[in-house]
Amino acid sequence: MHSISKMDILNRKFSTVIIGYKKHDVEIFLQEVADTLGSIAEKKSRLDMEVKQLKEKLKEHKDREEILQNTLLTTQKMTDDIKANANKQAKIIIQEAQSKAEDILRQAHKRLAQIHEDISELKKQRTHFEIKLRSMVESHLKLLDAHDDEYLQMEEAEEKLKFLQK
Repeated sequence: MHSISKMDILNRKFSTVIIGYKKHDVEIFLQEVADTLGSIAEKKSRLDMEVKQLKEKLKEHKDREEILQNTLLTTQKMTDDIKANANKQAKIIIQEAQSKAEDILRQAHKRLAQIHEDISELKKQRTHFEIKLRSMVESHLKLLDAHDDEYLQMEEAEEKLKFLQK
């Protein structure tokens, strides 16, 4: 395809013949065609400029989109890493808490067993003490009873003495 400019149309000369078109009508038509072609060329030039600017803006937007995509991916990775670390920390904390709870429970059971042993030992000591105390009380009662018998015998002996002294 051959490119024709406005000036090409305006400068175009046609040979004349006796029977042909009116020169003035052809020149008017050529002027209209030249004006239209010039207008189209200017519009094309403006559109080319606009396309160039739009392409530049599109490239900027694509660059920004790429940066945003990379930022989003980086942020997502960081978020995933933070979540993973938080989950690991939570598991560690839970394990430590469970371990401490088990230790506390084990110590409590051990202390409870010790308390039961102490109670059992105290019961034995109490029983032993009660037996000793009962034995001591009984022996003291026997002594008192024996003493009462001696006292009664002494009273009787004194009565007899008094009776004999009279």
